[in-house]
Amino acid sequence: MGNIESYTGAALVTDLDCFNLSERSGFVLEQPEIDLPEYYRVWMDLASNITPLIQSHQLRVLVDQMPVLSPYNLKGHRELRLAHLALGFLTMGYVWQEGQHLPAKTLPKSLALPYSLVSQRLGLPPILTYADSVLANWRLKDPTGAMEIGNLETLFSFPGGESCQGFFLVSLLVEKAASAGIKGAVSVMKAVATCDIISIQKGLYKVSQSLKKMRKIFELMHRHVDPTSFHGILRIFFSGWRDNPMLPDGLLYEGVGVKPIMLSGGSAAQSPSIQCFDALLGICHEDHAASFLRRMREYMLPSHRQLIETLSSGSPLRDFVLSCSRPSLCINYDSCVSALVNLRSYHLSVVARYITIPGHRARAMGCPFNGVCSALDDTGTGGSNTLPFLKSIRDSTRRALIAQPRHIT
Repeated sequence: MGNIESYTGAALVTDLDCFNLSERSGFVLEQPEIDLPEYYRVWMDLASNITPLIQSHQLRVLVDQMPVLSPYNLKGHRELRLAHLALGFLTMGYVWQEGQHLPAKTLPKSLALPYSLVSQRLGLPPILTYADSVLANWRLKDPTGAMEIGNLETLFSFPGGESCQGFFLVSLLVEKAASAGIKGAVSVMKAVATCDIISIQKGLYKVSQSLKKMRKIFELMHRHVDPTSFHGILRIFFSGWRDNPMLPDGLLYEGVGVKPIMLSGGSAAQSPSIQCFDALLGICHEDHAASFLRRMREYMLPSHRQLIETLSSGSPLRDFVLSCSRPSLCINYDSCVSALVNLRSYHLSVVARYITIPGHRARAMGCPFNGVCSALDDTGTGGSNTLPFLKSIRDSTRRALIAQPRHIT
């Protein structure tokens, strides 16, 4: 799996199946399970009621009382994904129930052991990831209706009300908008291997249009997520235990190991779509940023990670474009890069609105929130130094343009 030669002459849908991709929704899990077998009722009941349990300070008590359940009654990929999602929500709620000043330093065996075993079966780490909270945390209110924000709801949600729902669902729709571009990227990869310039141009058009659509849908964040709620209530529940001053020594998983482990929290850097576009376009990030992005692949499903690595190891698209001496092909390539630059620039503005500005206000008010407050104002939930990191990857993307702009703003 993952060999460029294996794609030659194969149907595109077969290519997508190799990487656990949906024809319609890309990396988004199609038709997620919404319930587990009765044996796992306690997991589902606690995860479904996680917001009131956190607010009443009862979650830790109830998780401590849970029996240690075997994960081996779970059957199939979708049941495993739902279990990982539910246990991930319980883990984040358990750790951060009391806010930044009293995080739990040990995850009880009743949660830690089954979570670790489910994680091993999926090839994911035992922490809530983007693959969980965004790609698998949804259902349609009306099963016959369209996949649009008014017809969507999350399976599980943290404190933060509609802002929490909005954050997950807008992120989901941004990821779904990438689906046509991911299909285009796979077709471009195949076409470069056979020097099929017409197919390359068609595929690049799909990539550029997807990136533009992702940027447009991203704007829904302003309508559906309140900055104060996101920063002061919701954001702490995405925080991990690596490069985090609130849990500098990591988290001990009782019954799994004798030493604490360090894991990064959920991050947009865990989006397989964005890393696929980087890989296709041959974007070269600076060493620290590149290292961080490679580490974020460890928080993706192995099949999704494999597609990124396959795109990275294929014949370099940018070199091929430069060698062709076709102005139209250069324009097609630059259109994709420019759209990715614009998406990353917009991400910077979102971070400023939802993290930087509310953080400054919170500090000026003496930090009244029980949530993150100032502890993660400069460090992302994934552990990166947020604004410098985002500016670095935006600027390195811009440097990939073949026709460099005279003035950079």
